[in-house]
Amino acid sequence: MGIVIKPKGYQAALDMRQTEHGIKQIKEFFQQNLSTELRLRRVTAPLFVLQGLGINDDLNGVERPVTFPIKDMGEQRAEVVHSLAKWKRLTLAEQKVERGYGIYTDMNAIRADEELDNLHSLYVDQWDWEAVIGEEDRTLEFLQDVVRRIYDAIRRTEYLVCETYPQLKPFLPEQIHFIHAEELLQRYPTLSPKEREDAICQEMGAVFVIGIGGRLSNGEKHDGRAADYDDWSTIAENGLAGLNGDILIWYPVLERSFELSSMGIRVNKESLLRQLAIEHQEERKELYFHRQLLSDHLPLSIGGGIGQSRLCMVLLHKAHIGEIQASIWPEEMRDECRTLGIRII
Repeated sequence: MGIVIKPKGYQAALDMRQTEHGIKQIKEFFQQNLSTELRLRRVTAPLFVLQGLGINDDLNGVERPVTFPIKDMGEQRAEVVHSLAKWKRLTLAEQKVERGYGIYTDMNAIRADEELDNLHSLYVDQWDWEAVIGEEDRTLEFLQDVVRRIYDAIRRTEYLVCETYPQLKPFLPEQIHFIHAEELLQRYPTLSPKEREDAICQEMGAVFVIGIGGRLSNGEKHDGRAADYDDWSTIAENGLAGLNGDILIWYPVLERSFELSSMGIRVNKESLLRQLAIEHQEERKELYFHRQLLSDHLPLSIGGGIGQSRLCMVLLHKAHIGEIQASIWPEEMRDECRTLGIRII
């Protein structure tokens, strides 16, 4: 069983009725803001994809997707998605979305190997988004501009929620700061990656950690990232590799860093081949998605995912994601949460 983070003196600021209304308000307001800010139109997304096409997100490469046979398709197997990182890029091409515009969707996933705790559930829901860019947009400056726009949409949503429920006080800082994972390592050389995130978020309030997926100077990765969607190996103008990262905030309810979004400029042909080689996954070049990309059938893009339940949890000042979404939890965790005043749905 995962470890429950025990918030000091926790008492939910909103009752169940207010919580459900707050969830609805956040989801409606934020997705409209995100759509307007990044010029995205909503599309319908799959819950599962066919196995063996290379379309599913491999996350860190070790998580097992939930699979099942399809009776009417000769027992071909389908996989419940982990995320839609690669499916969205195929959809941009299929719908012939123009540069400067994109798509977003409600992504629902099952991650059976997730370690359950206050932030992690078997059920994952997020706004998955993807936008078409040009070659000249594949820069750190462009990435940072998009991050700032997303963060501004988050802060606008926080303002609305706190106006609706005055007992909730805003805590997100006005600005989000940027730091590369290598710079973070040099700043806190004796800490683990998670401890580094805690330290920088406590200091800055809101941070975008750049360059997640590649190895740092100590030979380790800050965190895992699949080789075939985010570009974590291209060298930027500052000499550090990576055109991707995570939006993290300091969350005072749990007194720790809190990831709200993983995103980045996606691989082009060169970085795909380079990253597959680095990860010793060259055989993936023969999969459907990878052949489409290597044959110039997919546009250059930027994209990511923003956790829906996570954003609601933060903006409603909840201590456990189970206060926001209905999922399955170990009975021991439910009992422990009950003693801490955390009401799990």
